[in-house]
Amino acid sequence: MEKYRVVIHLDESGKARGELVLRNIENLIADLGENNVEIELVANGEGITALLKSPNLHGEQVERFSAKGVHFVACAKTMRQLDLTKDALLDLVEIVPAGVGELVKKQAQGWAYIRP
Repeated sequence: MEKYRVVIHLDESGKARGELVLRNIENLIADLGENNVEIELVANGEGITALLKSPNLHGEQVERFSAKGVHFVACAKTMRQLDLTKDALLDLVEIVPAGVGELVKKQAQGWAYIRP
């Protein structure tokens, strides 16, 4: 069976917003099965705060999901706007040139787009 592929978009800040998005990831894994779904969370705009080392609002959950194969990426353009460096992000976060570009690429490759 081919894996489901899902790209999740996070562009808002706040602990509750981050928790909602991470619950969606948890629900996807529970429903579809860890080995049946490939998930990437794309953070841009204020959503990038969910991937910061400090304040570390969701670090434990992000690390747990990363261990299950979930990819977390941050927008380089947002990082420049907010004057953030790679060191400000959780170590497992990858940086893409533009969050919106990453979303378009994933959708063009057939990934399902979710914005909780």
